[in-house]
Amino acid sequence: MQKHLLKRNLGSWAFIAPILLVHILVVALPAASTLYLSLTDWSGVGIPHFTGFANLHRLLFDDTNFISALKNNIRWLVFFLTIPFIMSLSAAYGLSQIKRGVMFYRVSLFLPYILPSVIVGALWGFLLNPSTGITGFLDKIGIPGFDKALLGTPGKALWAIAFIDNWHFWGFLTILFLVALQNVPRELYESAELDGANEFQRFRYVALPGIRPTLIFMLMMVGIWSFLVFDYVWVLTKGGPAGSTEVLGTLVYRTAFGDFEAGYATLQGLGMAFFASASLVSFGILRKRGWEI
Repeated sequence: MQKHLLKRNLGSWAFIAPILLVHILVVALPAASTLYLSLTDWSGVGIPHFTGFANLHRLLFDDTNFISALKNNIRWLVFFLTIPFIMSLSAAYGLSQIKRGVMFYRVSLFLPYILPSVIVGALWGFLLNPSTGITGFLDKIGIPGFDKALLGTPGKALWAIAFIDNWHFWGFLTILFLVALQNVPRELYESAELDGANEFQRFRYVALPGIRPTLIFMLMMVGIWSFLVFDYVWVLTKGGPAGSTEVLGTLVYRTAFGDFEAGYATLQGLGMAFFASASLVSFGILRKRGWEI
């Protein structure tokens, strides 16, 4: 019996070993080197100089840019945990009740998601130009609020970028929810209708519980992605104007390759990873406490 278990375990380890080795080489070792580099004064070239916890003290007590960028990431998180989910759940539920032309709507909604972020950013940068874009046209026909460059106004730029990213993302979220909704048994909707449930009640008490695993998973993933955002901010504003759209990703890039403080940028990156993993940890804690997620 023991020999049989030993052979089975050896066989399992034989299958796991190649992947484990790759994981050690491309994840574990770079992670260990990152921890070391975060404790150094290093420009990215030459030999790092160990400085202990000087970088950590600077990050926690002196770096106002990090705090400002973190606040923008939290604003981004709040936006993407509300607006895209409201839009995509509403659209997915509506499409799930349609019997004809669903494939056309699927393709139409998913099409923006396959476009590269650089192209989407350049396209919307042109559309939001107050002189030649759609905002200029809206201002000319008398609609108030579009007489300024949205991407050049500190109070509006971050939300404009979030709108653009949402235009790119919410269709993907809709398709995921639509596929999940189509796996909910029709008998449950029919039973709820016989019991006198209206459309909203069927959505709340039948549709949402039926897609809860997908919904919770996407909430967790969006929570992670919200602290890793980089591409749209960098393409459209590079963190400006006056740092109003600076997020942790652009701050790390600027610190490493603009200020040539790669050691300190490594610590900023670890801070970004810490906040990105917070949603994963929180969902794990809730699951251990008995939440069905």
